[in-house]
Amino acid sequence: MITVHHLNNSRSQRILWLLEELGLPYEVKRYERDPATMSAPAELKAIHPLGKSPVITDGDVTVAESGAIIEYILDTYGDGRLQPARGTPERLRYSHMLHYAEGSLMPYLLMLLVFRRLPKQPMPVFVRPVATSIAEGVQEKYLDPQLNQHFDYLEAELSRSTWFAGEDFSAADIQISFPLEAAAARGSLGERPKLAAFLERIHARPAYQKALEQGGPYDLLK
Repeated sequence: MITVHHLNNSRSQRILWLLEELGLPYEVKRYERDPATMSAPAELKAIHPLGKSPVITDGDVTVAESGAIIEYILDTYGDGRLQPARGTPERLRYSHMLHYAEGSLMPYLLMLLVFRRLPKQPMPVFVRPVATSIAEGVQEKYLDPQLNQHFDYLEAELSRSTWFAGEDFSAADIQISFPLEAAAARGSLGERPKLAAFLERIHARPAYQKALEQGGPYDLLK
């Protein structure tokens, strides 16, 4: 049976959701972030050397990284579900989104989080105005334009079809959910009705709601 090593408020929530969509049995081993640093606990390093989440174990197999975990689960247990047929245009869109979410979009959101927190870190009083100016400048001149470009792109993709890989819901939608939820929670999505509607649709899915019950409080939704 698959064991999901689940860190609160993390990408591993997507893996619980995927397993619920597939109706697969699984176990959850929970880990809590350090409330001061928000870092994962050292116990995760006993599962994988990087000590990050998500990571799953399935017998003797250990898989880390969201995209790799999704591919492993679907290849091993999916029976063709939640992914378009190979050789179709939808499959190409699916593969792109599966890797785009973490490879292209998420790094900007992480940088935004870092620069928003920078002025709040302990530092000499006379340094704080400089740190604040630098952080605000990076956000205004670099991060905001980049994120707006990405969100415009994703809004346009949902003008092409109901879901990100076509008319059928797929694991690509599960993968892209985390950065979009993070962006919405931080007020970065702006007025993009199709992205807002996408979030409403996924939140209404029974498997999504069941995964929340299994994973515990998910502060990204606040």
